[in-house]
Amino acid sequence: MSNPGLFTSRLFERLAAEGGLTFGGPAGPTQFQPASLDLTLGPVAYRLRASFLPGPRRTVEERMADGLLMHAIDLSHEAVLERGCVYLVRLREGLALPADVSGFANPKSSTGRIDVFTRLITDYGASFDEIAEGYTGPLYAEISPRTFSIVVREGSSLNQLRLKRGQARLTDDALAALHAAEPLVDGAGDIGGGVALTVNLAAAPGDLVGFRAKRHAALIHVDEVGRLDPRDYWDPIE
Repeated sequence: MSNPGLFTSRLFERLAAEGGLTFGGPAGPTQFQPASLDLTLGPVAYRLRASFLPGPRRTVEERMADGLLMHAIDLSHEAVLERGCVYLVRLREGLALPADVSGFANPKSSTGRIDVFTRLITDYGASFDEIAEGYTGPLYAEISPRTFSIVVREGSSLNQLRLKRGQARLTDDALAALHAAEPLVDGAGDIGGGVALTVNLAAAPGDLVGFRAKRHAALIHVDEVGRLDPRDYWDPIE
């Protein structure tokens, strides 16, 4: 537990056994990933007037009392979150981190593929997706479907948590050495402050370079990953 770097699944499990990671019920069978934890939605979603951060002196609930809350949505059964709206859900997981452990969160890849904007918020937080060292308290997900309206319920998972002790980033020299040994991207790689990612639009006539979302598609059930036909939701771009 004292080594620097990102937590593995075994360290997440040990943290849970020691009370530093709590669940609103039994942990799901797939929540523990190799180097992250899938976070799950609690029983209530709140429609908000706008996105917000609580700031360093206030909790999320105190900030919501400022008139940001529009109405509550019961997630004990399936419910629709409409595109273009902002919602807040208290997650079923909570933290009581050791003093030298911090964290960050990001959307799951399946969430990104359906263009759902998801960010983590903590009490006294001044930035999204970041968890201060030694944080103790609840976790919240801000959810804003951008293109498709989605169906969620209590227990649905849209984002994931990573925990770290100390420095968990590679230097550019270390990235370059890793890229030489195990290529991270095609070609020589543009490394400077991290690895640059680019989009390849140099395709032959008729080749696909991307997809455009259909604006009037059906609902997407977030728990049914891989069951839908992409062509019902995306038009190819050549």
